[in-house]
Amino acid sequence: MRVIILCLAMVMLALPAVAADASSGLRRLTQREDLFGYEAVGRLDFGQSGYCTGVLISTDLVLTAAHCLRSVVRAGHVEGVRFRAGLRDGRAVATRTAKLAVIHPDYDPDRRLTLSNVRNDVGLVQLDTPIPAAVAAPFAVDRLPRTKRKVSVVSYGKGRDAALSRQAVCEVLGRQGGVLAFDCDVTFGSSGAPVFDDSARRVRIVSLVSAGTRGQSDKIAYGTELFERVEETKHALRAGTGVVGQTDFNSRRVGVGQSNDTGARFLRP
Repeated sequence: MRVIILCLAMVMLALPAVAADASSGLRRLTQREDLFGYEAVGRLDFGQSGYCTGVLISTDLVLTAAHCLRSVVRAGHVEGVRFRAGLRDGRAVATRTAKLAVIHPDYDPDRRLTLSNVRNDVGLVQLDTPIPAAVAAPFAVDRLPRTKRKVSVVSYGKGRDAALSRQAVCEVLGRQGGVLAFDCDVTFGSSGAPVFDDSARRVRIVSLVSAGTRGQSDKIAYGTELFERVEETKHALRAGTGVVGQTDFNSRRVGVGQSNDTGARFLRP
């Protein structure tokens, strides 16, 4: 496996909008049957201020990237946040509004592209009402086996935000300090997209899209080694640490630095 060295000087380019086509390895999930098995992946909308990709890990819990929730923790409430499971061309298998949101306790929203922030770039949104598993079956979160070389990703993105796109094969380029690198084709709005391992009978989430770079001849996506980070974020949610609610303006707020939180989201340096 090629080792990817991450450092604070790592540059992330502004990624252009791309269409889902065969040349990029992306396949648009246009028809209802295309979506089968991936209904739990959806678009997490933040009112008029942007969107990310999210995925159900229980019937009422959406997993996404922590940096997607910057504007939420800045506002101190989750008003206007909604999850549209399996959204394609204006139709979703289910739509729910947010009840609570929390980011990983070690994620620092005042900073941008650091190894620590990519490692801890995990957030959870609790829905006001569960989505039945028969409608959108949640995915399990697991560790990526050390010998695993291929993963897949399902995401929305700038230029392809009306429906999910699936890249069936990404190569695992390396891992370091709890961060994974893949050659997945991602862009703004792909933040929080689940990276899947298909070794088990049903695919399992092993990482989330957090950041990316694009050069003239290659592209790299970065995400956390997810399993422990999800458990730690769940613990924070249960304990009420940094939790933002629907009307709880007095809950402890996480400090947020200057950032551009409009439009499709993606981590910038």
